[in-house]
Amino acid sequence: RVLDRLVGYKLSPFLWKKVFKGLSAGRVQSVAVRLIVEREREIKKFKPEEYWTVGSKLKEKDQEFDAYLKEIDGKKLDKLDIENEKEAEKITEDLKNGEYKVELVEKREENKWPFPAFTTSTLQQEAAKRLHFSAKQTMMLAQNLYEAGKITYMRTDSVNLSWVAINSVRKQIENEFGRKYMPEKARIYKTKSKGAQEAHEAIRPSYIKIKPEDLENRRFTDNHKKLYDLIRRRMLACQMKPAKLDNIKIDIKSSKYLLRSNGSKIKFDGYLKVWPVKLEERNLPEMKQGDKPEFLDIISQQHFTQPPFRYSEASLIKALEEHGIGRPSTYAPIISTIQYRGYVLKDKGKFIPTESGFIVIDLLVDNFSDIVNIEFTAKMEKQLDDIAENKLTYFKMLDEFYGPFEKNLEDKMESVQKVQTDEKTDKKCPKCGKEMVIKMGKFGKFLACTGFPKCKHTEQIVNKIGMKCPDCKKGDIIERKTRKGKIFWGCSEYPKCKWASWNDPLKENSKSQASNNK
Repeated sequence: RVLDRLVGYKLSPFLWKKVFKGLSAGRVQSVAVRLIVEREREIKKFKPEEYWTVGSKLKEKDQEFDAYLKEIDGKKLDKLDIENEKEAEKITEDLKNGEYKVELVEKREENKWPFPAFTTSTLQQEAAKRLHFSAKQTMMLAQNLYEAGKITYMRTDSVNLSWVAINSVRKQIENEFGRKYMPEKARIYKTKSKGAQEAHEAIRPSYIKIKPEDLENRRFTDNHKKLYDLIRRRMLACQMKPAKLDNIKIDIKSSKYLLRSNGSKIKFDGYLKVWPVKLEERNLPEMKQGDKPEFLDIISQQHFTQPPFRYSEASLIKALEEHGIGRPSTYAPIISTIQYRGYVLKDKGKFIPTESGFIVIDLLVDNFSDIVNIEFTAKMEKQLDDIAENKLTYFKMLDEFYGPFEKNLEDKMESVQKVQTDEKTDKKCPKCGKEMVIKMGKFGKFLACTGFPKCKHTEQIVNKIGMKCPDCKKGDIIERKTRKGKIFWGCSEYPKCKWASWNDPLKENSKSQASNNK
């Protein structure tokens, strides 16, 4: 707590002085914002590369199947090796006129193993993916379930389970699904995440016999039941038999070209009975070495490499956990804080850094690289563990950190110039006549008089979209932002007219016109 206060209370005034008031810095939250900022820059710098996939549509025993090019003259093809249409056409001409012969048929059985019971981070990730819950919402619902005695403690980084829980789950599997789904021996999992303290067991139902429909309606909402169902199914799945897949690989030769067709079929569903996972089944005809499938058509497809994805709540939590940053109890507050502070916005479930997010991270990276350094922050977490295990005194740890940090802060307060974020405008202040400038604040940009502090006149920046209000017909529709930075559209005559929409009215209008034209 002292460490986080030192960073927050000392660095935040530096940001107020060098950027604008209302900003804050945090030992872990700043690293989270840095990850999002760096990912956004990767996306902006990304240049797509063209590549092609080539193959043949073939037929054997009245069944059609696809086979894709894997080797040329014994050399394995990489993803980007066929760079353009000209190269693709040269190969397809040969494949059109070639004779096809099966060179290898390889069959193997694959076990697909279940996942361990939930930790805090994996619960937040799966609830985001499967239920579209935010980390904050997930933790609130889990807290309610825990307080009601329905689940075990929900802040944990351990996948361990008590033997009482394991035995009761095994009995439940046998009763609910039959003996064929229960393995001979109980499955034991080991925690892999960095810096795991393992003070509590994994998140599981307190009594596995209780099903979601057994939860009292007067006390629990549908969302409580959905989250409980997720936790219960994960617990059941972790002690069930693996799914068994029958995989087949068929290599087909045509002159110097080797094509491959892969097939897969679920032989036994195992844990998939309660924990569905997307598996693409693909049936292939029965073939043996020497068979000559019939050529039907060419497959030639153009592709472009894709930029990295923006972080979602689930992928950001996963990244923080992989780097050993933060604790199970901190992921949800971190995500809430960086949005509330206006450093990032969430658009269609993905995080986008704001202008202030870029400015703050650049300033911290240039002047306090240790504070926003992933390795340094992970090392700090390790030192906190050493203190908890009595291997290190917290006075020594704080002294080693604070001495250099305080000296650097004093130097930077004097040497670093204030970041100029003001933008000139042609607008004059209606009160004193001086020029108005666009300033940046905690909740976005606004107009302010250059006569401050004598004149404190400010105005909201109005972004008209060129459409009149459909309700009052007088006001203009303008783009607005909530305190958390989410964009919505409203009438300029507010509060007289309270028309508002989360959807862009221009797009809605064009959709409506297109529908009418049809």
